[in-house]
Amino acid sequence: MTVKSDIEIAREAKMKPIMAIGAGLGIPEKDLVPYGHTKAKVHLDYIDSLKSKPNGKLILVTAINPTPAGEGKTTTTVGLGDGLNRIGKKAIVALREPSLGPCFGMKGGAAGGGYAQIVPMEDINLHFTGDFHAITSAHNLLSAMIDNHIYWGNELGIDTRRVAWRRVMDMNDRALREVICSLGGVANGYPREAGFDITVASEIMAILCLSTSIADLERRIGQIVVAYKKDKTPVLAKDLKAPGAMTVLLKDALMPNLVQTLENNPAFVHGGPFANIAHGCNSVMATQTALKLADYVVTEAGFGADLGAEKFFDIKCRKAGLSPSVTVIVATVRALKMHGGAAKDQLKAENVDVLKKGLANLGRHIENVKKFGVPIAVAVNHFISDTDAEIDAVKDYCKTHGVQAFKCLHWAKGGEGIEELSKHVAELADKGGAQFKPIYDEDMPLFEKVRTIVKEIYRADDAIADKSVRDQFKAYEAAGYGKFPICMAKTQYSFSTDPNLKGAPVNHSVPIREIRLSAGAEFIVVICGDVMTMPGLPKVPSAEVIGLDAAGQIQGLF
Repeated sequence: MTVKSDIEIAREAKMKPIMAIGAGLGIPEKDLVPYGHTKAKVHLDYIDSLKSKPNGKLILVTAINPTPAGEGKTTTTVGLGDGLNRIGKKAIVALREPSLGPCFGMKGGAAGGGYAQIVPMEDINLHFTGDFHAITSAHNLLSAMIDNHIYWGNELGIDTRRVAWRRVMDMNDRALREVICSLGGVANGYPREAGFDITVASEIMAILCLSTSIADLERRIGQIVVAYKKDKTPVLAKDLKAPGAMTVLLKDALMPNLVQTLENNPAFVHGGPFANIAHGCNSVMATQTALKLADYVVTEAGFGADLGAEKFFDIKCRKAGLSPSVTVIVATVRALKMHGGAAKDQLKAENVDVLKKGLANLGRHIENVKKFGVPIAVAVNHFISDTDAEIDAVKDYCKTHGVQAFKCLHWAKGGEGIEELSKHVAELADKGGAQFKPIYDEDMPLFEKVRTIVKEIYRADDAIADKSVRDQFKAYEAAGYGKFPICMAKTQYSFSTDPNLKGAPVNHSVPIREIRLSAGAEFIVVICGDVMTMPGLPKVPSAEVIGLDAAGQIQGLF
């Protein structure tokens, strides 16, 4: 039997007109801004009119630490949304938008897989509705205004050695991590060191994802600290008179995007990925809108629960006043065997002993999520090579942690293949047993917040920081930023900062390389180990095989 690729399955989808999807949610046609026949944005005025409606129940999908064997977190999120609708529940999925960097790099797209996808897959994975382009343009407009201000006399007295605002682009390009700008003589300005991050790591991305209105968006942009003067006092974006123009560029991007699953169920796709270097959640606007329109909202947070789920709970839920009802942790037998020490070419062979060693990774994520007071279910995303003995081993292990695990066949069967988990998740949500609380108090000193995450979530002995870094934490507290939550940036592949340290490591430490203030997003980014805020392409990037065939169809996108 020939297995169809994700893109082949997506092309066969019988999509409904997006206006019909909106109508099914009760959204008037006049409040949808169509981008062709299959995509639309939801108007902000309509979203504002929903405020008095009660919220549905929020379900988070997270995962074990990722491996090259794959976990299928987005696939499971889509499948669970379809499964809930299939059993008669009114459910919406709320996902993040894919970045072009991974699409042309090594990770691929982020529209799900198999028969648990959102469509139109190619559009979503490439330019979609232009949100990331708008974010890139707004971010780099601010960069241009900084250098222009310096060029025309520097009335604000910006210290060119202390410009904190880097440029961005939505592509993996290691050559741009550190650059010298304004070379070429007097007409080009004053040379200085600068650099690029990937767009999804932009503070503008975080601001867009956490804003609740146009006014809130503009307010947050104004708070951005772009540079410092020689006396080390901050220069804000509003000092450069930048927020108005930046907001104009972002006004359409702030509207959530509505698409559909292969089973014609509604999906909001809005905001940025990359929970290893950003907060890794879809937008508050999309999540809150979905909660007003459905009884159950299934959302995701990037990478493993040590990054995505922790930030979802400690940043997004705290800031937006969200209270999740259930957490689903996604695992695969293949990935657990890699965490147990198996090589990638050994994953198809049954090996319960190695699997049992790798289950420690899943167990730690279960223990960690319990600390936030949210009930848990485990989704075992099924691969054809999985054996009954291996699946049973996962289920038995989860029982020892007081949670149920379910074999999920949504990749192959869509909503039908995940009905059992869907019923369990709905029961957990309806039972109302969640007692959600963040893992640290906002009044805790900033460095103590970091240490809490490092010890409670990563299970490290401690965080290591030079005196200069500790002094910077104190300086941020003195400047009024002490109540901000922490956005940890570290490798996604391990609880530690060593990507090769699989399973559930102990007796390690977490070195802090630098910290960055995101005053508009209202959190502190803590960069650990060797993680990069501008990724590079792999030796053989996906871009080498992506192209158009003779019929003009895209090939190589996955």
